[in-house]
Amino acid sequence: MKKIVLLFFALLGALSLQAQETYLFAERDTCSLYLDIHRPSEGADTCYAGLPKPAIVYVFGGGFIGGSRDQEYAQSWFRLLNDNGYAVISIDYRLGMKGYQVGKGVKGAYKASEQFYLSQQMGVEDLFSAVTFLSDNQEELGIDTNNLVVAGSSAGAIIVQAAEYEIACGRTAGLPEGFRFKGVMSFAGAVISISGAPQYPSAPCPVLLLHGTNDQAVAYKKFGAAGRGIWGSDYLAEHWAKKGYAGYCIYRFKDRTHDVAAYLTQLWDLEEAFLQQNVILGHVRTVDALVDDASLPSWGAIDLDTIYRN
Repeated sequence: MKKIVLLFFALLGALSLQAQETYLFAERDTCSLYLDIHRPSEGADTCYAGLPKPAIVYVFGGGFIGGSRDQEYAQSWFRLLNDNGYAVISIDYRLGMKGYQVGKGVKGAYKASEQFYLSQQMGVEDLFSAVTFLSDNQEELGIDTNNLVVAGSSAGAIIVQAAEYEIACGRTAGLPEGFRFKGVMSFAGAVISISGAPQYPSAPCPVLLLHGTNDQAVAYKKFGAAGRGIWGSDYLAEHWAKKGYAGYCIYRFKDRTHDVAAYLTQLWDLEEAFLQQNVILGHVRTVDALVDDASLPSWGAIDLDTIYRN
């Protein structure tokens, strides 16, 4: 294992992070991929009801064209998790849409569907590589890879949803044998497909779906044609319900747009309940709720043209 950087951040009051460790986990033709580990805060309780809390693997958002594992808006969420006894592992992945010209509107997105799908699958491959790195070095790193929850925002949420779909379908190349996530937390995520609607042959692990009903960037329901498109949280929950799968929680934020992708800290109460009840205690707990909360912030509408043409 090649350890690249070990950085100790000076205490900056409430804004400080715990010691951050940075590791190289994969070399690709176009780039090197790193991950950061943020340890639980000193004195934080790393157990719940006598059981160890999972480590959270975080996959950043940015439309597959930008973003980074140390995005500023995610730092307060990392601190929140650390203060509540959770380790956070934030990872790189390749940006498959960077430099790709997407046509205007839904038509342009449809024409680019194969590149969107490729971007998703590259992200899944990189996430799997990060998991394997953690598994291969878990004794030295002190991270139990049998107790990992993966979380993502926007494009990162697409990657984590697609990763769990691959596992449910038995497509686990690149992962340790028998690996399963203990849970998935998706902030405005979906699954991109070029071969029809996702059909889960087996139940996913516990999943927390958080999505705005008026999201124009990552489909809340679905859009596409001829078997190519994106299937969002509403579709996934409906599909799992029809299959009789339980243990997922979906919170539908009434009239909210893609803002939900950035509600990392704002929805801590929902996240904590999911982590404690569905993941740590293993309760088969299914929630389907419409949330109308005017106190949640809004940063303006974001759609495909905003992301890829401005």
